[in-house]
Amino acid sequence: MIANTPTPPYYAVIFTSIRSSIDAGYADMANRMVELASQQPGFLGAESARDGVGITVSYWQDLASIANWKAHAEHVLAQQFGREQWYQAYKTRIAFVERDYQFVAGE
Repeated sequence: MIANTPTPPYYAVIFTSIRSSIDAGYADMANRMVELASQQPGFLGAESARDGVGITVSYWQDLASIANWKAHAEHVLAQQFGREQWYQAYKTRIAFVERDYQFVAGE
């Protein structure tokens, strides 16, 4: 599903990852992180896809909201498990969204 974001400007956090072979607990933690992130002040939406390489893009009102999410206790724990078990590699990028546009068939 495509996130319904507000009119720019806002920020995008792009998390690109390659998973390890360890699955224990990953799906539950990933679902919990989506649920928890969506409750954070400044959260605007998220999109995710995985086909070998995983890409999750979350959208945020401002840099302070991103910093608060990064420091959230449960998210810090998930980051630790990710480094220790679930990921072979990952990279996080933070981008400023100046403009967006869309196409929806039938509109």
